[in-house]
Amino acid sequence: MHAEEKFTAETFPASPEKATLEGKNKFLGFWLFLGGETVLFASLFATFLALRDSDAGGATTQELFEIPLVFAATMLLLTSSLTSVYAMYHMKNFNFKQMQLWLGITLLLGAAFLALEIYEFNHYSHEYKFTITSSALGSAFYTLVGTHGLHVAFGLLWILTLMIRNAKRGLNLYNAPKYYVASLYWHFIDVVWVFIFTVVYLMGMVG
Repeated sequence: MHAEEKFTAETFPASPEKATLEGKNKFLGFWLFLGGETVLFASLFATFLALRDSDAGGATTQELFEIPLVFAATMLLLTSSLTSVYAMYHMKNFNFKQMQLWLGITLLLGAAFLALEIYEFNHYSHEYKFTITSSALGSAFYTLVGTHGLHVAFGLLWILTLMIRNAKRGLNLYNAPKYYVASLYWHFIDVVWVFIFTVVYLMGMVG
């Protein structure tokens, strides 16, 4: 079956992301990539936990973190994961317009999360003089949370590129795996943030 073949809702495969060998290879390659990403974040988490009390006499995590702001950002990112699920549901049902719509909503929610994170960093640096060079805690915090933010930005760019590139092409077996892998990547970003919210912010508030 050719990837560029025209389909209808009735003839589109139930699992278009794995209907071709290329799609299966993309899926396998993604999981290998994810293994490396998991090791990266595990190392950053370990570093943060080792340095969480090294504040060099500056603001402590209990003084710094504002749970309402972080909770709002968390809700935005978790909701964006849900909207990406809706997008993949419509992909499997060969509804390209609805898939694009829900991916667009995912982008807006992800961008809002990123904006809150930038505001948070700016607030810490101006209000508490808490920067990446102010202490070992600052270095560990900004490296971990900032690396996640870069992954969010990359995910937004990835999904946006797919949406623009395929706006006129529609959905087929060639681009369906690309959408699906991008969605899986977005879920990975959300899972990492749940750990950040728990390990960095909630544990940081407890002390």
